[in-house]
Amino acid sequence: MARTPSNMIPLGSKAPDFQLPDTVSGQSLHLADIRGEKGTLIAFVCNHCPFVKHINAGLVALAEEFQNQGLGFVAISSNDVVNYPEDHPDLMTQTAKEEGYTFPYLYDETQFVAKAYDAACTPDFYVFDAEDALVYRGQMDDSRPGNGLPVTGEDLRSAMQALLQGERISEDQKPSIGCNIKWKTS
Repeated sequence: MARTPSNMIPLGSKAPDFQLPDTVSGQSLHLADIRGEKGTLIAFVCNHCPFVKHINAGLVALAEEFQNQGLGFVAISSNDVVNYPEDHPDLMTQTAKEEGYTFPYLYDETQFVAKAYDAACTPDFYVFDAEDALVYRGQMDDSRPGNGLPVTGEDLRSAMQALLQGERISEDQKPSIGCNIKWKTS
């Protein structure tokens, strides 16, 4: 199991716009369609990664906690499905239903969006404020497959709570660790 860290792009970076198909609704969605009135969480995930499987229930719990408070949520898979067929959009639909995603699960076939966000791993989390400025990037919490720590969502939750309460978000942010994004070779 590869252990790839987030790239930790500069805080304040603007969220790149995108238009991607939602594997759940079948609609094509832009950033504006999923943006929350108070901020937005963008998570790069995939179906097969053990790190994502480990945090999926915690991600769903965070979405249930924060979506009704004005935060938009979206998950994006950018993996090469030719070499990693378990990440195919049809299986993304199935995963979203099985995991109980209450947010869109978008397919980034060209990998343009992952490159625009400088995403490196799954899971990779980005929280943007209401003006689409990056306020948090990094890990959900310290839990990893096999380390015995419970999935709490502590780091991500703290950042989102601070954002909603208009408080300063600590710049002491730890990178996420996960499987590398499966880049296309051609």
